[in-house]
Amino acid sequence: MNAAIKPKLVLTGFMASGKSAVGRALAARLERRFIDTDHEIVARAGKPIGRIFAEDGEAAFRALEREVVAALAAAPDPAVIATGGGALVDNANYQVLSRAATIICLTARPEVIARRVSVSTVARPKLTEGNLPLEQRIAQLMEQRRDAYARAEFTVDTSDLSVSAAAERVLRILEGKE
Repeated sequence: MNAAIKPKLVLTGFMASGKSAVGRALAARLERRFIDTDHEIVARAGKPIGRIFAEDGEAAFRALEREVVAALAAAPDPAVIATGGGALVDNANYQVLSRAATIICLTARPEVIARRVSVSTVARPKLTEGNLPLEQRIAQLMEQRRDAYARAEFTVDTSDLSVSAAAERVLRILEGKE
């Protein structure tokens, strides 16, 4: 692996772009711990993300997210970390992660995201806002987050890749081969 790569690897990007699945595959290949910030938030809150949004609001969710991100960035052990889709929008999250980790953004086309979330059992509170058709809401949110995702050091489009192929592409980028 390239010597310039930091001990932490962060996968960010829009929901259903493959952050958790690719992150698990990378963690196994790199022999590092895999951490999903959304799972950490749920553990701290003691309730699912959908309930945090419904009962406490997005601001409370984002505050928990900042705490989790800061703690993970400060932890000494190497890890592969998958963030929630909106984590990098928060500049504080970006600052702590960029100092501690190599950040890779996973992307996918809106129609691919729509297909993936349609078959998922995961609640996606941000997709129900605005009363728009699913693919239109996805495109709208992706546009709102475009600048935040552009701050990542590398980007991998997972639209036409299997989890294994996406993980391999990330590894090749980290090794300086792509």
